[in-house]
Amino acid sequence: MKKSERINQILRFINQKQHFTLQDLMQEFQISKRTALRDVASIEEIGVPLYAEYGRYGGYRILNQMKLPPISFNTQEILALYFAMQALGSYSNLPFQVSYRTIHEKFINELSENQKQEIERMQNRVSFQNAVQIEECKHLEILLMAAVQNIVLKIVYKNISRTIHPIAIYVLKEYWYCQAYDMDKIAYRVFRCDRISSAEITKIQPLEELKEITKLNSHSLWKPSENAVKFKWLINEEGIELFQKEHYPSMKLINEFEKTYIIGTYEQNELGFIIKYLAKLGKTVKIIEPIILKESLRQYYKELLENIE
Repeated sequence: MKKSERINQILRFINQKQHFTLQDLMQEFQISKRTALRDVASIEEIGVPLYAEYGRYGGYRILNQMKLPPISFNTQEILALYFAMQALGSYSNLPFQVSYRTIHEKFINELSENQKQEIERMQNRVSFQNAVQIEECKHLEILLMAAVQNIVLKIVYKNISRTIHPIAIYVLKEYWYCQAYDMDKIAYRVFRCDRISSAEITKIQPLEELKEITKLNSHSLWKPSENAVKFKWLINEEGIELFQKEHYPSMKLINEFEKTYIIGTYEQNELGFIIKYLAKLGKTVKIIEPIILKESLRQYYKELLENIE
């Protein structure tokens, strides 16, 4: 990072903290003590009102909050932001109902001619081949805001009314999903967002244990029901790569005696889903248990073969 860029970031950093130490700067910006001292001197030279406090708990204090200049981005940061927007271009639905084209135009219009030319040159060398979303999701924003603000929703999911507390939304392959606590079934569940036909805010109070849920890894919240079926599959190296690209909270990898297995659970009404997931893994996986999965998978392939004939 150039010194001018680092000084700009340090100004914003110390303006928020008001009180800071050399150690703060060293840790935040990964610089040496000597560099931190030079940067403090540079900040004082440009007129930042600093007061040095000595002693065990000493450091520096800003006498008056500064009015900072507008945020500026270097060429690499601009390209990173541009390509992040390009990656979002294939999603027909995003949580907030804004026009991707409008955001794109505003961003491009604020660039200098040199920056625009740099992006044009990069466009001809980079291609985004993201999967296009298949189904429309009309309620992403309310699901996300309910998760952020701890709001319980009444939804209609596959024509059935459910009361849920959304925890997080995420996109996997071409679909959006909502992880939530199902207050009717008293269990954590994952809902495919395009199958939610309506979503309304309620006055129902969320459980106390869910109010701090955002500090946890959402996958750690997955809890199977009492009737869930346990499974264990042997998987090879190629299958591990497939698993890492696509897997679900109810499954994980373990190592036993120099072999790797997928273990987890599925609900009894999710048998069809598990069979299709196994089919994607193909010959990379071998079913250890339960035995019923073997027969179900055979039946699945048998029906596929019948369609070929």
